[in-house]
Amino acid sequence: MTATSMLSIIFTALCAASLLLGVNEMTLAGLARFDHHSWLTLTASRFPRLIALVLSGAGLAISGVIMQQVVRNRFVEPATSGGLEAAKLGILMGLLLLPDQGPMIQMLLAMLFCFAACLIYVQLITRMAPRNVVVVPVVGLMYGSVLGAIAEFWAYSHNILQSMQGWMLGDFSKIVQGNYEIVLLILPAVVMSYVFAHRFTLMGMGEDIAKSLGLGWHGTVALSLLIVSATVSVTVIAVGTISFVGLVVPNLVAMWKGDNLARTLPMVALGGAVLMLACDLVGRFVIWPYEVPIGLTVGSIGGIIFLGLIVRRMA
Repeated sequence: MTATSMLSIIFTALCAASLLLGVNEMTLAGLARFDHHSWLTLTASRFPRLIALVLSGAGLAISGVIMQQVVRNRFVEPATSGGLEAAKLGILMGLLLLPDQGPMIQMLLAMLFCFAACLIYVQLITRMAPRNVVVVPVVGLMYGSVLGAIAEFWAYSHNILQSMQGWMLGDFSKIVQGNYEIVLLILPAVVMSYVFAHRFTLMGMGEDIAKSLGLGWHGTVALSLLIVSATVSVTVIAVGTISFVGLVVPNLVAMWKGDNLARTLPMVALGGAVLMLACDLVGRFVIWPYEVPIGLTVGSIGGIIFLGLIVRRMA
């Protein structure tokens, strides 16, 4: 059995567990006899949550591998390059300056802020040209901390800090029918990443080599950051900030299958969905019938793996 087949089986099992697990009673027997309560629970709560989990996990994992190709560093993703904090700042600006507008305006602002922040980060790393690979994510974490501090100060000055912190923590418990459809916008970004996978692979070879092979460097970088910004902003709008998915999954896949994105991108997307589903199930089991926000479970597990990757790289 191939690795992809094994991962697909795990993914299917986790999807089934996610659909069947929940406080509201829903049984296969009830679905078989078309019980109204069971079908309402499935279509209005469980299925939307599953779709949001899968798309968010796949999108964040792909965003991570794209950022790593742009910066040519394995320890970079939206959470370690200021992208998540910038998206949060954009949403906060939308809430305060355009309170009567809908989530689409907030998403566009988050996307704009995230794109600008990622572009500044790429330029900063390019100019610094650090020799130690660990310096790159450290700079990103410091950069993100500055953006996060600005967002928190702005929220504090408008007396919405507590509500913002609760809202921005990654949590899928609020996902129900009518409150998740914006997540579907991740799908076009995922499709675009597959279409341009070969270009992203060339981009990871460096600017000089990529240009010599006929790649339009600046246009490809802009497209890459646009895909990342769209995915991150949609995720933050829908479920809040989730770290480390785009860091852990691409590194594990690269260690296993190499760097050819045209071949590994499906596994990256599937791995991101599997990690998100697994962490969500853990969070729903730990303090049953309540649940731990997925931002905490993914952050804890991802942080441990991230530390292990750094230690392994420095060894």
